Amino acid sequence: MIKCLIIDDEPLARSLVAEYLQRHPAIQVVQECGNGFEGLKAIQEHQPDLIFLDIQMPKINGFEMLELVEQPPGVIFTTAFDAYALKAFEANAVDYLLKPFSQERFDAAVHKWLDKRHANTADNTPANLGEVPAKQPEEQLRIVVRAANDIRIIPVKDVLYLEAYDDYVKVHTPEGLFLKKKTMRYYERTLDPNQFVRVHRSFIIPLTQLTRIEPSEKDCHVALLKSGVRVPLSRSGYSRLREVLGI
Repeated sequence: MIKCLIIDDEPLARSLVAEYLQRHPAIQVVQECGNGFEGLKAIQEHQPDLIFLDIQMPKINGFEMLELVEQPPGVIFTTAFDAYALKAFEANAVDYLLKPFSQERFDAAVHKWLDKRHANTADNTPANLGEVPAKQPEEQLRIVVRAANDIRIIPVKDVLYLEAYDDYVKVHTPEGLFLKKKTMRYYERTLDPNQFVRVHRSFIIPLTQLTRIEPSEKDCHVALLKSGVRVPLSRSGYSRLREVLGI
């Protein structure tokens, strides 16, 4: 038996997917979820083979939820918005169903996933999400992270600075340090460039936290933040910071 989840905040949309799945008796719906929090918990509990995932949902959106899944199942996105198709496929989605979709279009997506499953070619890892810039306003205003078994939503206004850490980014906040599986390039392209400046290969700082720029040895400079942290500035980062500051 193939286990699947339906994750969508619209009850009618969930009902439609469940109805269409009646043509596929080998696929069992183990749970329906109304938001990303419920979806993440259900994925951990049931370890499904496939999920039907909406993008625009309350609390956290579908992309943000998917980023928090360590071993993601196959994903077929179901959404009323076509603007996110490219990002969906870059997230290794099996297919992207634009609402309203027909039984035939739904069946084609399911058969596509079944073919990949039988051929052992399905790759569910959202490897590219760390590079794809956010297209939804909420992703530009917040960072969603996992902290133990909890999900934390960090407003970008609360970020003290960002620091590269292998395949992750350290998000420094007044409440502590959180890890996010993203890239520095992602945040450089997503955050407001007039408020957040990449001052070093390993650091992005918000201008609201900058108190002053100090010279260092060998014609180098450091940025002193309100928290007392001293962030090194590369030559290009120093020039970029001066340009944004207008000095």
